[in-house]
Amino acid sequence: MKYVFGPVSSKRLGQSLGVDLLPPKSCSWNCVYCQLGKTKKFVTERQEFFPREEILEEIREAIAANTSLDWITFVGSGETMLYKGVGWLIGEVKKFTSTPVAVITNGSLLYLPEIREELLQADAVLPSLNAGSETLHIQIDRPASGLTFRQHVDGLIAFRSIYIGQLWLEVMLLGGINDSNEALYDLADVVKEINPDMVHLVLPTRPAPEQDVHIPSEERIEQAIAILSTVTTVVHPVKGTMDLRSAPDMLKAVSAIISRHPVQQRELQKAIADCFPGDNDKVSAVMQDMLATARFKLVDHGGEPYWVMKDPSN
Repeated sequence: MKYVFGPVSSKRLGQSLGVDLLPPKSCSWNCVYCQLGKTKKFVTERQEFFPREEILEEIREAIAANTSLDWITFVGSGETMLYKGVGWLIGEVKKFTSTPVAVITNGSLLYLPEIREELLQADAVLPSLNAGSETLHIQIDRPASGLTFRQHVDGLIAFRSIYIGQLWLEVMLLGGINDSNEALYDLADVVKEINPDMVHLVLPTRPAPEQDVHIPSEERIEQAIAILSTVTTVVHPVKGTMDLRSAPDMLKAVSAIISRHPVQQRELQKAIADCFPGDNDKVSAVMQDMLATARFKLVDHGGEPYWVMKDPSN
């Protein structure tokens, strides 16, 4: 499928069917930790990048083929809300399934009333908040010109004031950058202003475009949880697992996931092993066959091999 991928398993959303609405990489930020790489050209104007009817039909087909979904998650190869038609898609999806809908967004466009209005139909919205100050916001998120920290925070506050669904802030915790006590207390002050239902801590476990992006120490993670827990519920950053057992075409399923984010080799190996219990030779053969397609390459991150998509231009 062109727009739909997964289901992907996560602690936060269980078995989640992903819907990618954007051509890579279309974003209003250039985050230091982004698994999609650097933003070569900022996008700040909304467009209907792909026909909404085609996207809806793929979602319909995928839901029919996957009967045990926990969420349908709208996400983008960049900033999800740049797709002009998210609200229509959410409304149409809700007409034929009771599976709840989540939207993952950096939140940079929530200052726009039309964006806030479209998201009211979602069951959960997961916007980013990685800093409690303008200085760290610029250092981490590196937004396009005109997108300020205060504008970002005010948009989140305005959305919370009218949204009755689950608002789960995603905080990317970066070792040596936003994990100091000062940064965390500043962040807690802003989180209190927004009043989300939860904060989901996430870690830079996948290869990032910047060399100085590191996972915080366990002590810093626990301190972040302690400080942020004074203002809201905090979910500890625990990774889910990939499940390929229901994939009709394993190569296509793996390609669809890796094109959206790098995958740790041992995570991929376990997912394939779950499809062929006890047959280690088959698992090795499948992985070798996938590498032989020349779609993927291996990169090292923190001493762990990851599978990423090869650049077709190389």
